[in-house]
Amino acid sequence: MAQDKQPTVIKKYANRRLYHTGTSTYVTLDDLAGMVKKGEDFVVFDAKTSEDITRSVLTQIIFEQEGKSGQNLLPITFLRQLIRYYGDSMQALVPSYLEHSLQMLTENQQKFRDQLTTTFGASPFGSAAFTAMEDQVQKNMIAFRDAVKMFSPFPIPATGEEGAPGAAKPADKDPGEIDELKRQLTEVQKRLDKLSG
Repeated sequence: MAQDKQPTVIKKYANRRLYHTGTSTYVTLDDLAGMVKKGEDFVVFDAKTSEDITRSVLTQIIFEQEGKSGQNLLPITFLRQLIRYYGDSMQALVPSYLEHSLQMLTENQQKFRDQLTTTFGASPFGSAAFTAMEDQVQKNMIAFRDAVKMFSPFPIPATGEEGAPGAAKPADKDPGEIDELKRQLTEVQKRLDKLSG
């Protein structure tokens, strides 16, 4: 059985230059962005410390792409909400949720493209394409709710109210801690309800 192709190693030097070990040439962040778009996998190491700095380099690429005129992909509200999640109790769920959402978008992108093409004559955001995107958002919200339920010590009430009948009471918890957990989950439920319309 053939082994998976190993990612290309990129070394970053103190002078901030990036060296592609596969082609033995220096590359730019734009070159790395091109590799990502082609589906080429790579890892970036600090040439001096051998520390894996792939995440920070990919973040730099996003920062540069966002800085280019007309290439804004991340809405300001999304960026603000993302910042709010740092240090929040939901922080651990966010990466897997975003990864799952992008995976779903990737799997369905051809369907979205076809629907946009079909409705493009009237408007780039025709009703069929908008409905498809809305459906995908709804599916993502359901997946996120399911993920929250898995990590919840008690069921999340459907109405978003704390005192819903049948809510389990976790044992061996400080009452103040339970109230805080209920408050946080209620807030999450309200946000999800607002997002899902």
